Amino acid sequence: MLNMDLEYNNQILIVNLKGKLNKRNCYKINNYLNPLIKKHQIKNVILNLINLNYIDNYGIDAIIRIKYLIKNIKGNIKINGYNDNIKDKIKIIGVRIKKDSDNIYA
Repeated sequence: MLNMDLEYNNQILIVNLKGKLNKRNCYKINNYLNPLIKKHQIKNVILNLINLNYIDNYGIDAIIRIKYLIKNIKGNIKINGYNDNIKDKIKIIGVRIKKDSDNIYA
């Protein structure tokens, strides 16, 4: 099960994900979050993955889609608050990790 909580403050969309992001529920990102970002041209997104317990290849793909959507509208995305399992999977897809903090930047 995936819970997605959205907050919008100071032109930044904060997306808190909780639970599991996998094949069964990545449609929540692809069908709801991405169209919201595109419709409102939201240029600054923070994905908080601190409470995300599991992510599979479909979940990784959903995050990649957000990354490219934000880059296409000349915005910024930041991924933070992750566990080691998620960090390793994100590293595999080539997202840079900022060395002076525990945040991942796309």
